[in-house]
Amino acid sequence: MRRITTIGIGLAALAGLSLTAAPARAAEPSTPIPHSKPSWLSKAKHLGDASGGARTTAKVYLAPRGGIDAEKAAALAVSTPGSADYGRFLTPAQYRARFAPTPATVTTVERYLTDAGLTVTGVEGSDRYIAVSGDVAAATKAFAAPIGRFEHSGATVQAPTTALELPTAIAGLVTAVTGLDTTPDLAKPAAATPVPPDAGFRNARPTSTGYGSLAAKYEADFRTPLPKFQGRTLPYAVSGYTGPLLRSAYEGKTGLTGAGVTIGIVDAYASPYIAQDASKYAAAHGDAPYRSGQLAQVTQPASAYDLLDECDAGGWYGEETLDVEIAHAMAPSAGIRYYGAKDCDQGLLDSLAQVVDQDQVDIVSNSWGDLGEQESADAVAAYEQVFLQGSLEGISFLFSSGDDGDDLAASGLKQVDYPSSDPYVTAVGGTSDAIDASGTLLGRTGWGTVKESLSTNGRSWTSDGFTSGAGGGSSSLFDKPAYQDGTVGGGARQTPDVSALADPTTGFLVGQTQTFSDGVYYDEYRIGGTSLASPLFAGLTALSIQKAKHDVGLLNPTIYSTKSAFTDVTATFPDVGNVRADFADSEDAAKGILYSVRLFDEDSSLPVTAGYDNVTGVGTPNTKWFSALQ
Repeated sequence: MRRITTIGIGLAALAGLSLTAAPARAAEPSTPIPHSKPSWLSKAKHLGDASGGARTTAKVYLAPRGGIDAEKAAALAVSTPGSADYGRFLTPAQYRARFAPTPATVTTVERYLTDAGLTVTGVEGSDRYIAVSGDVAAATKAFAAPIGRFEHSGATVQAPTTALELPTAIAGLVTAVTGLDTTPDLAKPAAATPVPPDAGFRNARPTSTGYGSLAAKYEADFRTPLPKFQGRTLPYAVSGYTGPLLRSAYEGKTGLTGAGVTIGIVDAYASPYIAQDASKYAAAHGDAPYRSGQLAQVTQPASAYDLLDECDAGGWYGEETLDVEIAHAMAPSAGIRYYGAKDCDQGLLDSLAQVVDQDQVDIVSNSWGDLGEQESADAVAAYEQVFLQGSLEGISFLFSSGDDGDDLAASGLKQVDYPSSDPYVTAVGGTSDAIDASGTLLGRTGWGTVKESLSTNGRSWTSDGFTSGAGGGSSSLFDKPAYQDGTVGGGARQTPDVSALADPTTGFLVGQTQTFSDGVYYDEYRIGGTSLASPLFAGLTALSIQKAKHDVGLLNPTIYSTKSAFTDVTATFPDVGNVRADFADSEDAAKGILYSVRLFDEDSSLPVTAGYDNVTGVGTPNTKWFSALQ
């Protein structure tokens, strides 16, 4: 923790404010902290007030020097073609000199918090936040908000019952306070095929080698007939597209490889097998071998990993494997720098901060997010500080838009996911792609799946309803950014911005060491989700950055001003669905094979339309994208 010093800027007045009991302080000018009242309060059971002696912790995020509006304007200016400041990016040291909170700000807020009875336990290395601990009574005094106990999300939690408030003189120095709401805010990977940590997963057969290559007339024994679907014989799903097919469909004959560009990937934890798995996969499927140092990992000591069970740590290994293998497949010469967070909560934000402080990457893919915006509303300012710094340094952030469509089935509320809804990142939605064995694109539509299972008598198909689809919709937190003017209607930020392959029925083949019933070893399986779309688009953008010979920062101003670089996705597709065969026990036929039809373009209430839509954004990148960065 830094040593606290005193300065002479208004401290007498501030000390007088902070030493007054919370109710008496009401007469002093105060300002609410945005998004600090939990949105879930009305849905939770209130158990009464928290004990004044109960322990609490918080992180108090500090406003940038010059104000948040000035920082946002600067981030847009350096990222917007035609701006006088376009491409004038900062180093981390230059960023801190211009925007980091001043020592006076840090000291003033520290003094206020300690006078309220809280203990300052540390200041983040770049002065992003002040960490404090104490009891509920001190927190109530500091933030002028009662703290209650609630039953919420299956747990008993503490949380403010009203918006937090600070004296106006202090509030202007603070952007957010996190931690007083103790509800777990655990991000999940946006992968639509399970990657179990304790049970291996592999594809059942039959499968098509390229889209439509094998008609689903019979079961695996090729003797038992399968029923037609709506009078038609559908093809079996592909075994999983590989790099050569996807490069053909998305990149054409470009000679670009991503040389000189580094793709950052942020997930939780780190697979102990990633280097050997990625190398084996590349050799098996026609991707370039990794050169020495091309894949680097920035990881935590084993003792630092936390929330292993709550976050399903082993499940994140599959996410890392997917992200690394698809990024390398699309940009085989690009460097890959993987950041493994200590957990799927605060650790992800800490790793993002590490990315911008190190400034070693050009573009960052994030295949994770929260279900909905509201659970993470209090952390928006904390995340945006990182995104803004990254944009000012020329780093582009991508986030998967989610795998639950409009979120209604998953959460009971139509909403979009965060951080993909943030205006300072690019949200990547999903498509279903029909690519034949030669690499020719036969058709593309938006990803949204309704499942029809084979009946017990094997003569018909029975609907199981919507299972998954690309996330998107209207933000409840953010107004429509200027770069979406003329493209989307309404007054709210719309997601996604762009899209790429995500449907697991037409998904990507990955190779991963897993735990099977007969041992731990490498095997391969098909996977999808917007977890696939984000790193795929990162690989394509690495080619664009290579061609442009410079970084871009926030991609969205370029995306919306060069829509010809994106192909509008339509509802036309070769078939209404594909037949999938899946092992009942996920790894072999010992317990039988389950057959289902996976229908295309059924994304909950989100339609695919001409022009922009909330499944595919402005569309999928075509080869003009490689020349779109000015």
